[in-house]
Amino acid sequence: MAEEVENFFGVYMLYCLNPKFKGRIYIGFTVNPERRIRQHNAGRHKGGAKRTSGRGPWEMVLIIHGFPSDIAALTFEWAWQNPHTSRRLAHVSRRARRESSLQFHWRVVSNMLRAAPWSRLPLTARWLKMEYKLDFELTLRPPPHVSVAFGGVKAKKSRPLQLEHPEETCECFICQGKIKTSEELQCVHASCGMRSHVICLAQEFLRAEPSQILPVAGRCPACRRSLLWGSLIRLKQGCTGHKEELTYPT
Repeated sequence: MAEEVENFFGVYMLYCLNPKFKGRIYIGFTVNPERRIRQHNAGRHKGGAKRTSGRGPWEMVLIIHGFPSDIAALTFEWAWQNPHTSRRLAHVSRRARRESSLQFHWRVVSNMLRAAPWSRLPLTARWLKMEYKLDFELTLRPPPHVSVAFGGVKAKKSRPLQLEHPEETCECFICQGKIKTSEELQCVHASCGMRSHVICLAQEFLRAEPSQILPVAGRCPACRRSLLWGSLIRLKQGCTGHKEELTYPT
């Protein structure tokens, strides 16, 4: 059974099964992986990409998800597609003769998960098809907070936004000031009711990591459990419509 993920932003890898083009790889962005693979296999006139149209069937074999926004995912997509143009991946060598396209793109993404700013995000590398699975090289293992998962995934339908009281207020746990719903962050742990201003919690996290410009992780000031900043932002964000297959340079 496919795992459901809220506020889904993912960057996926397709593998071509067509004997004429077998082994070719395509990298793309999606907010709905189930719909996206259907579009690719249906052709360009059904929403698929120009580069995949007429060359299928394709399988979606790997997807990186957990990005806090579509912009973050699209930046990752562009760098994965263009590793030798991205300044963050200048250390990644070109594809070797002995490498398949699948192995090369896995090596690239393995390096990306260790490089800033992506190494700070609570990402998941998910193999959708186990027969294609590759392991991380010892020198390219990602940070501990990056998860490796197996099996299907789908975007969870978000509940309709409640607009009747958009500016209800509560008290910030840190400064005790009033906070509007639009300015609020809350602990991701269901048993903790901590709420705070975005800026208050950011400053709290940065006190523990003064060398950082942006918060990465910290402890909830109420329950003292570990929190990832990306998880807090994803919880805050509602699901909105997003265009597929846009690219943003890094």
